[in-house]
Amino acid sequence: MAFLEHDTRRLHITGVTTRPTRDWAVQQARNLTADLGIRIETLLFLLRDRDGKYSEAFDTVFQAEEMEILKSAPQAPRMNAHCERIIGSIRREALDHVLIMNDAHARHVLADYERHYNQHRPHQARNQVPPNAHQQPAAVHDLNHKVLRTQILGGIINEYRYAT
Repeated sequence: MAFLEHDTRRLHITGVTTRPTRDWAVQQARNLTADLGIRIETLLFLLRDRDGKYSEAFDTVFQAEEMEILKSAPQAPRMNAHCERIIGSIRREALDHVLIMNDAHARHVLADYERHYNQHRPHQARNQVPPNAHQQPAAVHDLNHKVLRTQILGGIINEYRYAT
């Protein structure tokens, strides 16, 4: 289950299961609100689809945090385009390249991707700044700096930075 903060594009992957149920979805909502702590006060609404696993108890978790629940229209994926896009990105950039062995392996792969997405991956809507960055990295004009590559998920994703 994935949640995306609209303004910062910060991704939260809260759980993995092959058989999501209503109770499981409610627990993921509780986990997210607990993990966000006081930051949840900055969130105003939750936009979700009309899947049956999102029960009244699921909505109540967010309503208790004074968030408005918005439901997308039936069969209208463009109403939640940002979330649809991140799900596609997760698939294209990570899951299509890894044979997932079990739930624990899926959690590991998704945790690595979430860290990469929030800490390193540039976002066009944020002027190429990652969600957890507050400003653009300083430009380096000295061509003598060495570029370092960090491989994520065994080289499926690469992160580059200047050596200091």
